[in-house]
Amino acid sequence: MVALLGARQVGKTTLAHMVAARRGGAVHWYDLESPRDLARLEQPLTELEGLTGLVVLDEIQRRPEIFPVLRVLADRPRGARFLVLGSAAPDLLRQSSETLAGRIVFHHVGGLALGEVPSSSLDRSWVRGGFPRSLLARTERASFEWRLAFLQTFVERDLPALGMGSPPPTLSRFWGMLAHWHGQTWNGSELGRSLGVADTTVRRWLDFLEGTFVVRVLRPYFENLAKRQVKSPKVYVADTGLLHALLGLPTREALLGHPKVGASFEGFGIQAIVDHLEAQPSETYFWATPSGAEIDLVVIRGNQRRGFEIKRADAPVMTPSMRIAAADLRLDSIDVVYPGNASYAIAPGVRAVPIRAIRDLVAPLR
Repeated sequence: MVALLGARQVGKTTLAHMVAARRGGAVHWYDLESPRDLARLEQPLTELEGLTGLVVLDEIQRRPEIFPVLRVLADRPRGARFLVLGSAAPDLLRQSSETLAGRIVFHHVGGLALGEVPSSSLDRSWVRGGFPRSLLARTERASFEWRLAFLQTFVERDLPALGMGSPPPTLSRFWGMLAHWHGQTWNGSELGRSLGVADTTVRRWLDFLEGTFVVRVLRPYFENLAKRQVKSPKVYVADTGLLHALLGLPTREALLGHPKVGASFEGFGIQAIVDHLEAQPSETYFWATPSGAEIDLVVIRGNQRRGFEIKRADAPVMTPSMRIAAADLRLDSIDVVYPGNASYAIAPGVRAVPIRAIRDLVAPLR
């Protein structure tokens, strides 16, 4: 059994259709947003047990009670293969992983990554984000309007359907405030005061948005050092296109004149690195001290420790923060990702890497 999990409208259903067409044979498709298909699955064991070939269950989080039935069917010596698609409700991973332990493999489906589009489309990918309909829209206006409609539909329909019961206007305000908080250290108390709710409430909202893949929460890394270290996470709107829609920035020119342009590029660079390295959330961190030493991204896998700085600068140079991070964290290397065209050494173990060539110049993790 395979699960494809990702944000709404990111392309899971399209990918599943491609997989089904390539696989051949019988395909049985159930869209759990369709009343007709929901009615067919009122008795899921009766409906599914006689099927062979490939069974696709789209938007599975709407019927989590089907998971125990899938466990029974997955244990049959011969029977159907199951492909489940989900928009990653917070309880989806927990319920399926508990019920289907050892029987299911999860794949996260993100938007179109930087390595999946021509290098000439770098600025378009940054401004519009990775959602296919946004990135491939014919005009800037069409792309921006699609993202605005996505935000409205997500807050008013999708989040309540996934179990988030707070009023949509309040959630819209919260998401808009997160956009202005993009790239900063989380401060739930301040956000809660601004919204008139408890800090535990805004943290629950944050966890929910992270669980639906529209927000990235980058955990702090702690080293056993004789110095204070930042212990609050950093928060990013996961897709830069959605970030720019929340900030009201429809074009590249509007983005370049906005105070958040540097933070936006930082989030774009982090996404590109994580996509290329196929790094899991448990492998990605940031590191900082109250005195100002910081590194944007630390990726740890096994004995490898790699640091990444994202700089929107013409010619990045060595900084005191990089020296401190390299020494204190015992980093194997530091790559400084920037929007230029040439890769060059900055210092021993430190190099500048153009973001447009990141898939060629940043070696995958072992």
